Amino acid sequence: MGTAAKPYFEEAKSKLKQASDELYRPEEDVVSYLVCQNSHIAIENYLKGYLIQNDIDPRDYPDVDRMYSKCKELNRNFEQINLSGHACESHTDSSDYCNSRISRCYELANNLDSFMRKEQVFS
Repeated sequence: MGTAAKPYFEEAKSKLKQASDELYRPEEDVVSYLVCQNSHIAIENYLKGYLIQNDIDPRDYPDVDRMYSKCKELNRNFEQINLSGHACESHTDSSDYCNSRISRCYELANNLDSFMRKEQVFS
């Protein structure tokens, strides 16, 4: 993995692990907002890392949708990943949103992680 992209992938993996750890706590102890936010941060960092690895400045793509579109341009296999429903960032003040979307947020981040590993973007 490129040295410039590595911190993004490491942060993404860390946030996904934090989301997973939180998700698998006893139900009464789970903080849904943390699962959703950590999952979203993981998604952002996976996409930023991929763009950087391909010599593209992610600052030119200010949101997940635009980063994802650029990743699909670079690698058509990204179309295998459906990132609809990732928009936790537009609901950062609403714990109700994350409570209802907790599994979806985590699933998207986890699927993106699996996809990146399958594509051998990192090991």
